[in-house]
Amino acid sequence: MKEHKYSSYMVWGVTAFLVIVSCVLVVVMLWRWDTVRSVLGTVNGILAPVTYGVILAYLLSPVYNRLRLWLGLLTARGIRDAKKRDGLAKAAATAGSLAFLLAVIVGLLYMIIPTVWDSIMGIVNSVPAYIERISSWIETAFANNPELESTILQLYNQAADRLLEWTRSTANWMPNVETVVSRVFSGILGAVNLAKNSLIGVIVMIYLLNIKDTLIAQAKKAAYGLFSLRIANEVVEKCRFVHRVFGGFIIGKLIDSLIIGVLTFVILTILKMPYTMLISVIIGVTNVIPFFGPFIGAIPSALLLLLVSPKQCLIFLVVILLIQQFDGNILGPRILGNSTGMSSFWVLFSILFFGGIMGPAGMIIGVPTFAVISKLASEGIEKRLRKKALSTDTEDYRNLDHIEEEHKKYVR
Repeated sequence: MKEHKYSSYMVWGVTAFLVIVSCVLVVVMLWRWDTVRSVLGTVNGILAPVTYGVILAYLLSPVYNRLRLWLGLLTARGIRDAKKRDGLAKAAATAGSLAFLLAVIVGLLYMIIPTVWDSIMGIVNSVPAYIERISSWIETAFANNPELESTILQLYNQAADRLLEWTRSTANWMPNVETVVSRVFSGILGAVNLAKNSLIGVIVMIYLLNIKDTLIAQAKKAAYGLFSLRIANEVVEKCRFVHRVFGGFIIGKLIDSLIIGVLTFVILTILKMPYTMLISVIIGVTNVIPFFGPFIGAIPSALLLLLVSPKQCLIFLVVILLIQQFDGNILGPRILGNSTGMSSFWVLFSILFFGGIMGPAGMIIGVPTFAVISKLASEGIEKRLRKKALSTDTEDYRNLDHIEEEHKKYVR
């Protein structure tokens, strides 16, 4: 009995110590947030190849798994040894996943870069004509108010002169050779670093695709070794839930954004809009961001078209509105289903919260992350309610005044 009491005191002591240490660490992190951010940035830079590899492996897992299963069935008759058959299926599935990744990257670069580059150079070369057109429009619109016209034109001409100066300075490299060389050298270093991280990331991806089953088995082994069977089963089930939410949402959103980008390209081509490929790429990429993505992509695209033709800009806005309605009400639900189970308010909240903390990446993963947190919190609350013999139905708490302690009666 004494040993039992002693053990309980030890548990409480260790728990209190860990709580105090955690509080101290949180205070230190908040106090030295700049230092913490710098350290995290350094660690993130060091682990960038691993991060790339994990992301690529996670995205290519469905392709790898299906190729491995299909190749295993295909070679079942010819190769009797299960170990050899599985090894061959793994090697072929890895090669197939790499070929798929390479085909996607090369295809996108081949289709997008030349057209986007031509569009950007066309915009830069057309800046003087755009400036003259807008100036003429201002003179016509404010012809009846010369004083206001003079003020607006003065401000506009100042802004236009700065824009022209910037385009000329970027086009003419010789007057500022030192700055240009510095930027080019920095860009080359960045490109080399990105290429190095990407190459190592692909190698990490190959390793992870081939050992992911072993890693999962080791994680389960650790869970069942560290926790009781009940807790370990819950941990495994919660990890499956996290995988379903993240996998379903991210992969589904990528497919959805690809379809929206292609659909935008087809419609804009039919309508003979300028900068079709550039705008389609912008719309497709930004559509990955839930809720705000369509607006983030539509605003700069509309401004580009406004410089060419206000009429085409208006038509584009109508087209984008129709496409996003189709995506939000038909295509998105069909692809994503109810992968998060969150209301529109919590979707908006999660995007703003995680986007403020992590930037664009937080806006993308914010929804599934908050969905997981919300689901786990909801299950924990319902579990405690059941222990207290209270209802878990939200409707029972609507307009509730209090619950009687003795009879557990809900009083409204």
